[in-house]
Amino acid sequence: MINHVQGELPLAVVEGSPLTQLPEDLYIPPDALEIILDAFEGPLDLLLYLIRRQNLDIIQINVAEITRQYMGYIALLESMRFELAAEYLVMAAMLAEIKSRALLPRPVGADEDEDHDPRAELIRRLLEYEKVKMSAEAIDEMPRVDRDFHVAEAGQPEID
Repeated sequence: MINHVQGELPLAVVEGSPLTQLPEDLYIPPDALEIILDAFEGPLDLLLYLIRRQNLDIIQINVAEITRQYMGYIALLESMRFELAAEYLVMAAMLAEIKSRALLPRPVGADEDEDHDPRAELIRRLLEYEKVKMSAEAIDEMPRVDRDFHVAEAGQPEID
């Protein structure tokens, strides 16, 4: 007899290890892009977070596969939420730039100038993206006419 233990499903798999809890400082929207790679399976937001925190090496990430999966995601989002698709495109492009710079040899005597470091730019954009995402969530929680309540319309009574 085989015993099956139903445990908590992982939110992601990072380098073969299941991740069952998100970091406290990370929110992942329910419609976030889920990607499947050799070194990572889970939401793109989490992948970017792990790269930013240097918990995952960008060189292990197949950016071409992210792009392929992203293009499929774009096809689904095209008519619904183009702004979100555009934001993911920017992040995918930045991942490609960071990886290409990490793989190219650096000139001898080159300074690690943070203004030219694409990782610093990615971190800046991720922080900006998080602010926008949190603002969108706050706005979504506000009551909306015709979603959360309806305005009563009363006309004047007809006088005969």
